[in-house]
Amino acid sequence: MHDHRSERSYRRELASFKSVCIVVILSALFPAEQSRAQAGGADTLTSERCERCLFWTGGAAVVGMTATYIALDQAWYAHYERSPLHGFDDSDEWMQMDKAGHVYSAYTLGNWGHAAVARCGASPALARWAGGSLGLVFLTGVELLDGTSTGWGFSWSDMAANVGGTTLFIGQDALWGEQRIQAKFSAHHTDYAAQRPDLLGTGIVERYLKDYNGQTIWLSANMDRFAPGVVPQWLNLAVGYGAEGMTSAVPMEGDAGSGVTSYRQLYLSPDIDLTRIHTRSKCLRTVLFVLNSIKIPAPALEFRSNGQVVGHWLYF
Repeated sequence: MHDHRSERSYRRELASFKSVCIVVILSALFPAEQSRAQAGGADTLTSERCERCLFWTGGAAVVGMTATYIALDQAWYAHYERSPLHGFDDSDEWMQMDKAGHVYSAYTLGNWGHAAVARCGASPALARWAGGSLGLVFLTGVELLDGTSTGWGFSWSDMAANVGGTTLFIGQDALWGEQRIQAKFSAHHTDYAAQRPDLLGTGIVERYLKDYNGQTIWLSANMDRFAPGVVPQWLNLAVGYGAEGMTSAVPMEGDAGSGVTSYRQLYLSPDIDLTRIHTRSKCLRTVLFVLNSIKIPAPALEFRSNGQVVGHWLYF
């Protein structure tokens, strides 16, 4: 008999591996971004230096994505037969936490790609469209790999989330020339991993990646940009989405006996825009920019879909 639990477990592990691959892509881009930051402002770039910087930055992105696709192919897809492009509907899994993760990943890759291209002295339009679409390009390639493997399938709901994250970045850049609302991520360990360690992880890092019960995806808005001079420039207000009580991708026979009931969560919490902390150090500015994709621990108010309201003195 075909083991649906096992197949969903493999899909879940693949999603976690994709998250790690995103970090590889970003680490490939930011050495170019950092060296560019040390070279001086964009206004001092000659056309020749700008083109050279764009060449190396683009090359780093291509090499990083190619290496990631090869690693994915060898680690996962090589164990399954190839097939014509086909679809797979996973829109009902994990209470859409994985879709929220796709929004975050596409947005973050676009944000970082934009920074790398902009630091080369590229025009705002080129930085917006070439850098801002990096996440969509990379994640579309992953979906195509999914869609040509018998073990998975092309997910239109994943693609919709990828487009949503890219639109969140490019739309704000086109409208305001900046990111007033930022996608962020936070995670903590939960007790659910002990119930399904094969699916939700065993090690410290693995549990952060695999256990959706402890993950929260945030939209963090800078208050000063919407009400200038009223609050500190670095103060944000964040709205988060999470879900808890999930020991499988979708409720299955036998899950009810565990006594676990899943529910959705909405959070309201203060946050800090680390990019608005003033410093003369270009290296520190880059570090703060990278870390700004993570929501800081802070007090939070949690609204559950079962009607409960819970306060947290410190939530991450």
